[in-house]
Amino acid sequence: MSKALNLPNILALFRIALAPLMLWFLIDRDSTLFSTWHPSWLDYFAGLVFVIASVTDFFDGYIARKWDQMTKLGAILDPLADKMLMLAGFLGLMVIDRASAWAVFLILSREFFITGLRVMAIGEGKDVAASMAGKVKTVIQMIAIGFLIMNWPFATTLLWIAVALTLYSGYEYTRDYFTN
Repeated sequence: MSKALNLPNILALFRIALAPLMLWFLIDRDSTLFSTWHPSWLDYFAGLVFVIASVTDFFDGYIARKWDQMTKLGAILDPLADKMLMLAGFLGLMVIDRASAWAVFLILSREFFITGLRVMAIGEGKDVAASMAGKVKTVIQMIAIGFLIMNWPFATTLLWIAVALTLYSGYEYTRDYFTN
């Protein structure tokens, strides 16, 4: 196994593969394959895929740091996998009318903007480590997606809390970029 193809990177690749699977369970509800399924089963499977993918997000970073297996490939794969998972979740939920298009627009706009800002910062040799607000934002986004998939109470409230934290952490990244 090459040094770049280590367990953390395999977990990130697995998360990348799970994102379209979750999206499929969310948006392909009219498929003849699922014609005999109750819609709640599609929610359960989408939720299970999302939980598994979210757990790999924790473990790939933990293992990379603990076992000193951080690689350049991992530095690209991990945030890509995160973005793909969030994109699949929020777009799928918007398509099935469980997430506000405005909330999804604000979250995804921030994600694209900050990704571009991070690329510029790396090119300038600046530190672009995730802030605490960014980590909290990710956890709240994951909880909101989980609640929205399962159609649980307070899901919409959690989504708007995620929007607020997403915008705040975006402000922090932008402020830090221009002041450092």
